[in-house]
Amino acid sequence: MTTRFDKLAASLSTSGLDAVILNPGPTLTYLTGLHFHLMERPVVLFFAADKPPALVLPELEMQKVTGLPITPFPYGENPAEWDAAFRGAIRSLDLDGKKIGIEPRQLRLLEYQYVKSAAPKADFPDASSALASLRLRKDADEVQKMRRAVQIAQSALESTIPLIKIGMAEKEIAAELVTQLFKHGSDPELPFSPIVSGGPNSANPHATPTERKLERGDLLVIDWGATFDGYISDLTRTFAVGEVDAECATIHRVVQEANAAGRAAAKPGVPCAEVDKAARAVIEAAGYGGFFTHRTGHGIGMEPHEDPYMRGDNMQILDVGMAFTVEPGIYLPNRNGVRIEDNVVISKDGADVLSTMTREMRVVG
Repeated sequence: MTTRFDKLAASLSTSGLDAVILNPGPTLTYLTGLHFHLMERPVVLFFAADKPPALVLPELEMQKVTGLPITPFPYGENPAEWDAAFRGAIRSLDLDGKKIGIEPRQLRLLEYQYVKSAAPKADFPDASSALASLRLRKDADEVQKMRRAVQIAQSALESTIPLIKIGMAEKEIAAELVTQLFKHGSDPELPFSPIVSGGPNSANPHATPTERKLERGDLLVIDWGATFDGYISDLTRTFAVGEVDAECATIHRVVQEANAAGRAAAKPGVPCAEVDKAARAVIEAAGYGGFFTHRTGHGIGMEPHEDPYMRGDNMQILDVGMAFTVEPGIYLPNRNGVRIEDNVVISKDGADVLSTMTREMRVVG
């Protein structure tokens, strides 16, 4: 915890921020190891570089912080008392009138209003860049947890595949896959609900499983992941339901080649844009460029989407420890779609591919 607090203090010093506030989410957990969930009772960590952090929290959560280098400001069940806890935390760090960074995607209006009331003269700039840099480069322990999350996810799908039959509904497959994820060791909180989409539904990159039943000739896209000790995996494989037509086989081969090109382009010192361009070039050369409608990948770690992002305009330089997906796709509207997604971590020599499940088109049903 102390080392990560030191990293945050260094990040604040270069960003012009006096402090940051964090509510329950990956960054708070990364820094403290504490797990809280968003609820009607606010929880906020106040961090400034030169004093112990302050934590506003319900009295019922106090056992979690016993023995930690954090000053707690607990409150009871009466909401009329909660303002006092926030004022105490603000005073302890002398934050009124200071620049207090926030996470716009994470901080709710509920917490913001309490903090703003307790520090009416403070400014609240966006601290996304300063905070994202903390988790951008994964250490060996984090990579090992992600590798385990990949292994759990792959084992769970391998156990599900023999159960997939023609006439089975997408929702049925998704339910079985979730069961297998838990059986194989995933944390209870999955990174996201699995996408299971067949035939025309597979042409929607973010489809939700439906009652549609698998038919012979469908392509079946399964996008799934597991969580291990707070770190996630995010994978996709595409299957043939019985015999598929020639174009389905072609677009699967093209996406497989694009995935390989994206992984090969991922090296330290290379801009993120080059990973996207390498994968996209394969699909464009095959004449399907207009059917690849999203970026090639996104960062992963404690969240299913975080920095860095593999898109054609992102010139951020890849460095050792950065972890992300490579997931090109081709989506033929109202017909079929293909996506193949792997998880990689930048190493000294290139990209360490965490996922090992075959990318060949397998037949199910």
